[in-house]
Amino acid sequence: MDLLFEPSTWAILAGIGLIAGFIDAVAGGGGLLSIPALLTVGIPPHLALGTNKLAACFGSSMAAFTYYRKNLFTPNLWYHTFIATFIGAVSGTFIVYLIDKSWLEKWLPVIIIVIAIYTLLKPNAMGCTSFTPLRKPATAVKQWLQGVILGFYDGFAGPGTGAFWTISSTTYHRLPLLHSCGLARAMTFTSNLTSLLIFFALGKVNLVIGLSMGLCMMLGSFIGARSAIKFGVQFIRPLFVTIVLLTAAKLAWSAWF
Repeated sequence: MDLLFEPSTWAILAGIGLIAGFIDAVAGGGGLLSIPALLTVGIPPHLALGTNKLAACFGSSMAAFTYYRKNLFTPNLWYHTFIATFIGAVSGTFIVYLIDKSWLEKWLPVIIIVIAIYTLLKPNAMGCTSFTPLRKPATAVKQWLQGVILGFYDGFAGPGTGAFWTISSTTYHRLPLLHSCGLARAMTFTSNLTSLLIFFALGKVNLVIGLSMGLCMMLGSFIGARSAIKFGVQFIRPLFVTIVLLTAAKLAWSAWF
């Protein structure tokens, strides 16, 4: 593939990477911007997906590290979740090549819209003051159920994964919102990296574009994570709902129209 893009094209990809990283660190959904951008500049679909996974790994790793540094994510509490997410992502990435997922594409917007409505109508959807950080690991069964299901989904489809992690962690484990964000970013990094390795083995990753866009995503994720930590739920909630609704609208347009 010809990499001799115009400087303006590289600037656009860099800017979109920065914004996508910021959005991903706060609410998830950065791929809503980055994947269409890669397709628009002429990168074939499967190569765009693999290249985006490389860039997304930079962003999600920086976001996860930022939450970790602020003591909002404790890795040793989520040992089973890491393994379950890895296994789920491997399964999802391979199975997507074996079955027709058109049914998922039509129903996925509905599922994501339900999440937005749930977030708007349920006062504790983004956590409440009575929720406290876990001091000991959640049960292995709960960790495996969440990790396998969401890891599989990220490998199989992907859109809305960050939102699913944030909402399910708040509800399922009764975590404060920022701790849910920290867990979400760490696990999306796990599934991103897993899928990236598979795409790389299949030769579906453009290293130059992925690395350059990934550095911009890393900067955006750093800014986004620190903004979320500083401003809290008043900042995260409206952005979260907006991104979820935009993701649903884009998926609905692609699947139904």
